[in-house]
Amino acid sequence: MKLFSTLIGAAATAVVLTGTAMAQETTLRFHQMLPPQATIPSKAIAPWAKRIEEASGGRIKIELYPSMQLGGAPPQLFDQAKDGVADIIWTVLGYTPGRFPKSEVFETPFMVTTGEATSRAFHEYVEQYAMDEFADVKLIAVHTHGPGLFHMKEPIEKLEDLDGVKVRGGSRVVNNLLVSLGAEPIGMPVPAVPEALSKGVIDGTTIPWEVTLPLRSSELVKNHTGFAGDHGLYTQTFGVVMNKDAYNNLPDDLKAIIDAESGVEIAAEFGRAMDAGDAVGLKVAQDMGNNIITLDEAETQRWRDAGQVIIDQWIADTPDGQMLYDAAKALVEKYSSM
Repeated sequence: MKLFSTLIGAAATAVVLTGTAMAQETTLRFHQMLPPQATIPSKAIAPWAKRIEEASGGRIKIELYPSMQLGGAPPQLFDQAKDGVADIIWTVLGYTPGRFPKSEVFETPFMVTTGEATSRAFHEYVEQYAMDEFADVKLIAVHTHGPGLFHMKEPIEKLEDLDGVKVRGGSRVVNNLLVSLGAEPIGMPVPAVPEALSKGVIDGTTIPWEVTLPLRSSELVKNHTGFAGDHGLYTQTFGVVMNKDAYNNLPDDLKAIIDAESGVEIAAEFGRAMDAGDAVGLKVAQDMGNNIITLDEAETQRWRDAGQVIIDQWIADTPDGQMLYDAAKALVEKYSSM
């Protein structure tokens, strides 16, 4: 009888321990809009997820859902993380206009340098000045892409060439910038660009070189226009965020693993992936013999002057706008000079 009681007790203990171990195993669903072979999914998200799985000894499993496989549209991604439809998402913040007003400063004209430097600056800026915009989620990282440029059916060699031209813009700030430059902005998420180009809905698009790869846009249009100097015309802002309950329900040691894979170095990693993708996208267009235009300093200054109204308007519309703009510029210069 004593041996039987001992065996029963041992079995019960084993069940409790097994149940505890199982309770600590977590599957997180990571949802985003691009195909898995695109730069950010393959060069940033997948390595990030692998590091977390390895650091947790397999207790965290991250399932990757590209191309909106969990349903919905790209502008709904942030709310999917907030509401628990997905556990983690990567999205373009500008897909929900007006929701991230302080973060939008990084989309203003000629703010961006490289993806890595500007992403470091953006994440530090958010931590200092804009965490209230991410109060409903667990912030993993924010980042930007590298210098944005024009990819067009017809060449853009001077400011007047943009007059009345239908150009895809990816955010409220970028669309307003296009208006100030004389273009007709057509807002749409980036996955819609190839069809819109093919059907003539747009005459061209604003994207960085990196995004031309998954969109195959260098096959659809043959003219690409960039700018002189260290600063690109524009960038867009991105966020990697996690559902708060999904994070809070983790045991402390697993929370620590997520925390270690959050912050400015993760922002830099995503920005660095964008920079590497830019180099590949440029080379593809060069190898195809496309018309690659870099406006000279004098012409670039004309675009700077035309875009200044967007900066002035953002400052006027945003509480503490001048201080926030100056802080963003200073952080970009800080990291760009390192």
